[in-house]
Amino acid sequence: MNIFFVGGMGTLLLLGLPVAFTLGLLAILGMFFFNGGTFAFMQVPIIAYKSLDDFSLTALPMYVLMSQVLLVSGVGKDLYEMASRWFRHLPGGLAIATLFCCTIFSAISGSSVATAVTVGSVALPEMVKRGYAKRHVLGLLAAGGTLGILIPPSIPMIIYGSVTGESVGKLFIAGIIPGAILTISFMIFSAYQTRHIKDIPATWKERFDASKTAIWGLILPVIVIGGIYTGIFTPTEAAAVGVVLAFAISALVYRNLNMVNIKKIILATVKTNTMILFIIVGAMLLGFILTILRIPQTIVSAATSQDISPWIIFILINIALLILGMFLETVSILVISLPILYPIIIALGFDPIWFAIILIINMELALISPPVGLNLFVLKGLDRSNTINEIVKGVIPYAIIMVVFMVVLSFFPEIATILIDKVD
Repeated sequence: MNIFFVGGMGTLLLLGLPVAFTLGLLAILGMFFFNGGTFAFMQVPIIAYKSLDDFSLTALPMYVLMSQVLLVSGVGKDLYEMASRWFRHLPGGLAIATLFCCTIFSAISGSSVATAVTVGSVALPEMVKRGYAKRHVLGLLAAGGTLGILIPPSIPMIIYGSVTGESVGKLFIAGIIPGAILTISFMIFSAYQTRHIKDIPATWKERFDASKTAIWGLILPVIVIGGIYTGIFTPTEAAAVGVVLAFAISALVYRNLNMVNIKKIILATVKTNTMILFIIVGAMLLGFILTILRIPQTIVSAATSQDISPWIIFILINIALLILGMFLETVSILVISLPILYPIIIALGFDPIWFAIILIINMELALISPPVGLNLFVLKGLDRSNTINEIVKGVIPYAIIMVVFMVVLSFFPEIATILIDKVD
């Protein structure tokens, strides 16, 4: 049976079938052959409904909508201009400014792709024009874009909470310190790498003028994350508040909320949410038949009954996730792997919130891992002269920083969990 599912998944994906339909088709075939023939198909609509009947998933379409509104509004351009004026006089100052902008936009979009597109479209031509090596810029943007799923709010964290039942609010808070440390690590490396480049300092008036223009982009993450941290909002309520504020900023401050842009926002939001929700339904269908066949239970039993250190199993899990990341995108990996990995982590005695952060960093690596790393193709699409090979060479040092940070986080899980007790 294991060969049927693993071999079938590999074959269908190689044939180019979308992940959602691969999972759903395997689930339906499994029900037919191993769980009572056509009679088992009655379970399909029931499971599909139950997989989406989850209140925590309500936040997902709203965070996607918020990121699309901000993508269209022009917030990213103003954030970059502000960061540029405050940091450009430092050695490698524009590199620091770009990562700062990635951090702020990550905290208001929850999407790595949106972060890479928004910041990259502004920063790439500007940094190349000012003498930064294109390979370094592409690597920095690819890595900086990944911060979108670690710094809250994070769409993968919402999915993790939905699949496992863990608190999305706690997951968001757990990502704050790791996100800050990884961002600072990227900044230090990029500043060292481009230390020979300095720019003319901006005047204090220019800095404050740019800050006034970008203030709305700075306020939004403070309200969303601050509201969750202080207990004023739940993550779902924070998403709703964020959407209202994003529309207000776009309509009243940037005044570009016309019918053309509204249509663009709605279509992009529906497309993204439909893709994610279809994958979740497909994964839940497959999870149902795998559970009926006791495959996850068998794997958990095999993993926990062996006379080997839990850390060896943990290392093997991370290697498997890295390999998956080379071929699948983030949402697919999460919904496929979590029904199996989460019980193993619990059985081995690891903290599930801490593991979520480890998993998210693995997903960051997936976004910059060839051959299908999404951020690689996003940056290639910004300029036809960009090559995947060039982007990969530029991003390798940042991937190494991520791996080193995962090792540090493994030895010091308090980095992720220290703020959790602050959450009600």
